[in-house]
Amino acid sequence: MRKFEVVKDEFLKYDLKKEDIKLPVRATRTSVAYDFYSPIDVVIEPNETKLIFTNIKAYFNDDEGLFLATTSGMGKKGIILAQGIGVIESDYADNISNDGNLGFMLYNHSSNPYQVNKGDKIGQAWFQKFLIVDNEVPPTAVRTGGFGSTVKK
Repeated sequence: MRKFEVVKDEFLKYDLKKEDIKLPVRATRTSVAYDFYSPIDVVIEPNETKLIFTNIKAYFNDDEGLFLATTSGMGKKGIILAQGIGVIESDYADNISNDGNLGFMLYNHSSNPYQVNKGDKIGQAWFQKFLIVDNEVPPTAVRTGGFGSTVKK
């Protein structure tokens, strides 16, 4: 099962209504990735990072990941994901801290401000199966948080 949904009302960012949020779509029938759209207007200044939550969560199988990236058009304007690529695990959806709200952390490495308007594409994402080694000792940890929660401190 794979699907996108709007997060629960209590986890919506930016004081939006659910009906104002655009679910991700593929642009063409052969598109690999789903386009994500900004729910807000924001300017990203040169050498600045902005985290834009989409108010969307994704459900997918335990042997799959969801990978986030910027678009080639954004790259031409100096906009990249601050962490290079986003990796989302299947247990991120419904987590207790943000209900799986997917965010794009955009970094502007150009010398010009970058204007994001509500409804603009802010990135793309694709689902991909992954493999594990045969002799793995299965992890027992359970996700307890949202964005950046698997980072060891």
